[in-house]
Amino acid sequence: MTVPLIALDGIKKSFDRVVAVDDFSMEVEAGELVALVGPNGAGKTTLLRMIIGMLRPDEGRILFGLNGSPSESLDPHRIGYLPEERGLYTDVPVRRVLLYFATLRGMPRTDAALETARWLDRLGLADRAGEQVSNLSKGNQQKVQFLSSILHRPRLAVLDEPFSGLDPLNQEFFLDLIRELRTSGTTVLFSAHQMQLVERLADRVILIREGRSMGQGTLDEWRKRWRAGRRIRLRLEETPDLAVLRSAAGVLDAQRTAKGELELVLRGDGTLGELLRTISQYHVLDLRTEEVTLHDIYLRTVGSSPVGRRWPDEPGSGSRGGSSLGVPAVRKAEAAGSQSRPHFRLHDGWHLCGAAGRRSVRHRAGGDRRRTPFHPS
Repeated sequence: MTVPLIALDGIKKSFDRVVAVDDFSMEVEAGELVALVGPNGAGKTTLLRMIIGMLRPDEGRILFGLNGSPSESLDPHRIGYLPEERGLYTDVPVRRVLLYFATLRGMPRTDAALETARWLDRLGLADRAGEQVSNLSKGNQQKVQFLSSILHRPRLAVLDEPFSGLDPLNQEFFLDLIRELRTSGTTVLFSAHQMQLVERLADRVILIREGRSMGQGTLDEWRKRWRAGRRIRLRLEETPDLAVLRSAAGVLDAQRTAKGELELVLRGDGTLGELLRTISQYHVLDLRTEEVTLHDIYLRTVGSSPVGRRWPDEPGSGSRGGSSLGVPAVRKAEAAGSQSRPHFRLHDGWHLCGAAGRRSVRHRAGGDRRRTPFHPS
């Protein structure tokens, strides 16, 4: 039986009276590229921080299959974490920061130096390796931040908003980098707000709202869930009755856009031929067809559509802990040999306090948590 690389079951986390993650379950298989998508404040960052061990869940279980069998322990040398906020030491030269992060994660210094030089050259930053991080632009700082999270060749990369602060050209570059990570054997779990990039990159998409899973699956599975096929954009000489179009065979929804066009969504089993028969009574000035996008699905699942309507016959808004699109395999993992424990513990090893102004690293050793000054060499 295949053990998921990550399996979450009924995870809950609250801060005072605010429930950030509520009965959340999911699984990530080895080699997958999985996107976590939701509005600001949905609980994405909290969820990712619990996975890497920076936060402790109040309830639920997290199991890892990095070694082929379920375990509650996660070796920090085998993971890479890109935080949403800047986590770099801004008054330290770029090369020294990267060497520090790589050796912190167990990479031999000689290998770290070679990889740092290679990557800086590839990222176009070789001539700025000796400059302080603060001299770099926001986009170049994001490149260095990303590099610091994957330089040691992790088995699992957890990336929180990797496209933040990037222009379109660098977004494309990062798409290629993340695909290369997966090709090299790294499993990637990432969050993002750029729907068009998520659609091009992710094997599966997990939607989260108010700390709860709204479902998970491939883009095609999401389209089937909404029973949505293609979107048709029409310009007619006449002004037809929307109710007539909505009642036509194969049509899931019909709206008028701000540009005066008609936007129709076909059912998954609907055909363009059925629609053409319906509109044959009108004078068609223009007709375009396209697939329903992740952006559309996100709006319909996580929030209201721009016109304030949901598609007819929409499925349930998602039960606590997921939907029929994906059932987490924590219990399957337990059947494969994991031992249940009544409590959580932080994952052993180093955890970076990357926020600006916090110039230290938290270290957990023998149950002791202390602060160690940062002395890059």
